[in-house]
Amino acid sequence: MALPLDVLEKSMNQKLILLLKDGRMIEGKLTGYDEYMNMVLDDVEETIEENKRRLGTIILRGNNVVSISLQ
Repeated sequence: MALPLDVLEKSMNQKLILLLKDGRMIEGKLTGYDEYMNMVLDDVEETIEENKRRLGTIILRGNNVVSISLQ
């Protein structure tokens, strides 16, 4: 089984899809992270139900993330 930080290491500069605790979906390119799984994402698009909006660059706190998948 892969450790979460190892997965993030291999996912650098790749598009990720993240499901957040509040039900939002975030898609963006991973450009950085720390040991707490806080992430910096570029070219982010947020999806809430059927509505999409562009957010640009964000810093996402790791404890808000339910799941991470590669696009």
